[in-house]
Amino acid sequence: MVIFMHEVDLSKFNIRSDLIIENNSKDYIENSYQDKDILVDYIKLEENNALKKKKGDYITISFQDITDSNNYKRVLKVFIKELKRILELSNIKKDDKCLIIGLGNNKSTPDALGYETLKNIIVTRHMYLLGDVDDNYRNVSILEPNVLGNTGIESKDLIMGVVKETKPDFIIAIDSLAAFNIDRIQKTIQITNTGIHPGSGIGNNRGEISKETINIPVIAIGIPTVVSSAVIVNDTLNYLMKKISYHKNNFDKDKLIPKNNINYLKEKKELTKEEKEKLLGLVGSLNENEMKELIFEVLNPIGYNLIVTTKEIDFIIEKLGKLLGDGINSSLHKNINF
Repeated sequence: MVIFMHEVDLSKFNIRSDLIIENNSKDYIENSYQDKDILVDYIKLEENNALKKKKGDYITISFQDITDSNNYKRVLKVFIKELKRILELSNIKKDDKCLIIGLGNNKSTPDALGYETLKNIIVTRHMYLLGDVDDNYRNVSILEPNVLGNTGIESKDLIMGVVKETKPDFIIAIDSLAAFNIDRIQKTIQITNTGIHPGSGIGNNRGEISKETINIPVIAIGIPTVVSSAVIVNDTLNYLMKKISYHKNNFDKDKLIPKNNINYLKEKKELTKEEKEKLLGLVGSLNENEMKELIFEVLNPIGYNLIVTTKEIDFIIEKLGKLLGDGINSSLHKNINF
C-alpha cells in the first residue's frame, strides 16, 4: 500500500490564546471577586463585540496551586459555585440529561485533560435504562471522541451521531487550552456557554461544538496546559525588565535579602521608555504587542515556535482531571459534597 503525503502549509496558522481574559477583555469584566489567592472574573458579551468573540457568558477562575489538599478544596469549592452559575445562566433544568465530552488526545499528556476528567465522572445513563434511579442522581453519560489523527473522524461528527441516538438535553465539553502568558499555565479555569473549537489554540482548527452546530446547549470547560516558545521568550524579556526595575527601586533593601527570596514580580514601577531602549536597543522601544509580533516573526519561519508544557505535567493533569470531575459531579448530582 502506498500513502501519498503532501506538505502542509503552516503559515496560515497563528498561535493565539483560548482564554477570554487574555484578549484585552478588562473593559468587559462585569464583576469580579477574590477568595484569598483565587480570583473570579465574569464577562458577558453581546453580538458583534470588539473582541470578536461569540456572544455569551465567560467565567475565568485564576488560582495559584491545587497540589495540596487545602488549596485543592478551596479551588474546587469556587469551581462548583461557578459551574452551577453558568448552568443557571444557560437555563439548564435540574432533571435535564447531560452528555459529558472529554476532548483531546489521551496519548499526549498536555492534551489529556478531557480523558482524565472522564475517569472521575459518575455515569448514570445505563442505570436509567435499566430502571428507577435515586432522584439525587441526574442522567449522565460520557464520550471520548479522541482526535482526528487517531480516529479519522471529526470530533463534531462523532458527537452529533451520539447526540442523535442518546438525545441529551445539554453537553459539557472539557478540553486543554493554549495560553498567551506563562502565569496562566495550569492555573486558570475558563467556563463558558458559547461552545468550543477543539485545537484552536495551537492552530489546529476543528469543527465547532456549540448550540449552533449541535442544536443543544454546550458548556465548555478548559484549562491552559501549553504555551508557545514565542510566549516564553516574550515573557522572559518582560520579567527581565521587571527584575531590573525592582533592583533599581529597592537597591538598599536587596542587600539584606537572599537573592533566591526576592519576588520582583510584585514590582509596580516600570522602566521608562528610555531605560528600555538603553537595555534592549530598538527592541526596547516596541510595545508589548509589537514585541510579540516580532518574536513570532523570528521563530515561526524556521519552525522553532514550539508548543511547550511544564515538567510536572503528568502529576498536574491527573490533579486537574480529578478537580474537574469532582466539581462536575457535585454540580450535576444532588447531595454529592466533596
